[in-house]
Amino acid sequence: MPEKQVAPVISSLEDFEHNLPGYLSSESPVAVLLDYDGTLAPIADNPAKTKMPVELEAILHKIAKHPKVFLAVISGRGLKDVQKQVNIDGITYAGNHGLEIEYPDGSRHDYELPTEIQKNYTQMVRELKEKVEKNGAWVEDKKVSLTYHYRDTPVALKDQQKQLASEICTKFGFRANQAHEAIEAKPPVNWNKGEAALYILKQKFGEDWSQKVSVVFAGDDTTDEDAMRVLRGLGRSFRISADAQIQTYADFRLPKQAVMTDLLKWIANVYVS
Repeated sequence: MPEKQVAPVISSLEDFEHNLPGYLSSESPVAVLLDYDGTLAPIADNPAKTKMPVELEAILHKIAKHPKVFLAVISGRGLKDVQKQVNIDGITYAGNHGLEIEYPDGSRHDYELPTEIQKNYTQMVRELKEKVEKNGAWVEDKKVSLTYHYRDTPVALKDQQKQLASEICTKFGFRANQAHEAIEAKPPVNWNKGEAALYILKQKFGEDWSQKVSVVFAGDDTTDEDAMRVLRGLGRSFRISADAQIQTYADFRLPKQAVMTDLLKWIANVYVS
């Protein structure tokens, strides 16, 4: 079982090349698995307002077209929402932390939640809306998981509302994870971004995927740590965080979201140029 660490920092294109010489080769394929919010796009005060930086978006489109690059976006957003935000055809999308996966040919893998959990979910949404959807806070209902956003709640009320929201989620058997100015409620099933990443890699490259393909994963949040943990020793993962002492399963830390453009340039330099 890997342990969390304070990961070495990478803050420029030169750092990628210096720290990972030879990890990527134009002769062999790479699987690039990326989170969306806080990774491909800077965090916004409302999820509807997020946008990928122009340069990053252009490079992402470029590498997505390359036959040796397999691209998947694994997000906490609902599937249709993340597809709309990224808007690249021919790639794999996973929404709701991997509970919904859609492949380029339109085929899908949906994790089937037991009836009891579905019933609890409906009741949980209702109670959250009744009790804590106020003072600028709101519930993003993604049908199988939800995010309780309290970014706009006055500071004096934040802790109390956040605490109550967590208690309500836990009462209905859901896992309440801390995110950026939000609580993410995930169903109590053994499925997360890590399981989704492994499933996607096996589906694309077979059971022995780790012998066939280099893997790059990047994310900025606690839910991304599930993928970083299972990929430790099998790929290279990057945790975006300004906290120099953050404990992470990732191999490297990126100090800010803007360094993602350099990460994509590092890949593009091998495969596109």
